[in-house]
Amino acid sequence: MTDGVTIETGVAEAAGRRGPGRPRREGVDERLITAALELIDAGQPVTAAQLVTRSGIGRAAIYRRWPSLTDLVASALDEGRSAHTIPTDGDLHQALYDSFIGTLERGSTGYPEQRMRRRLILGLEDRRLQRAYWDAHVARRRVSTIGALRAGVERGVLRADLDLEACADLLSGVFYYQLVVRGAPMDEPEAIARCRAAFDVIWRGMLPDSAA
Repeated sequence: MTDGVTIETGVAEAAGRRGPGRPRREGVDERLITAALELIDAGQPVTAAQLVTRSGIGRAAIYRRWPSLTDLVASALDEGRSAHTIPTDGDLHQALYDSFIGTLERGSTGYPEQRMRRRLILGLEDRRLQRAYWDAHVARRRVSTIGALRAGVERGVLRADLDLEACADLLSGVFYYQLVVRGAPMDEPEAIARCRAAFDVIWRGMLPDSAA
């Protein structure tokens, strides 16, 4: 149980996998995601029975699309978050700034803060969900950040000895600290200013000694 939300453990074998050549019905995935989000936002159990009731989609169709309800919930929690590409052929500092701070300044994340908080709660209380969300969504989304940092190293803009994974964690971590530890709304000017200052500190730490 997680903050009033439970995820029924079920696997694809329980309902059968999608047979070869069987077409997917248009809009089914969206209806299931919507139903899952309605349950999550309402703090209700995410079970196959509830999903069937809310979406009108049969149980077998659920498991043809996701290996388990945990994977479905991970997909639902990522709804509204878009992949981004960080350009590496221009000013790398500005490109990274726009990716991490610019979106926050513009208030255009496209992801409700309340859902972010709900995702954090669910993930902390359900390690399987946390891992599923990381593997299917977060790890893929940070590929662009790692690529931009690697390009910076190759161009000599950033230090050659950088731990790219650790740097990506630092760049993202400051936002989670504001939200989780300080409890600050992410549209609060003071929180944005702290994120901006932290970004500058991280950037300076990634520069070669001669440029720092």
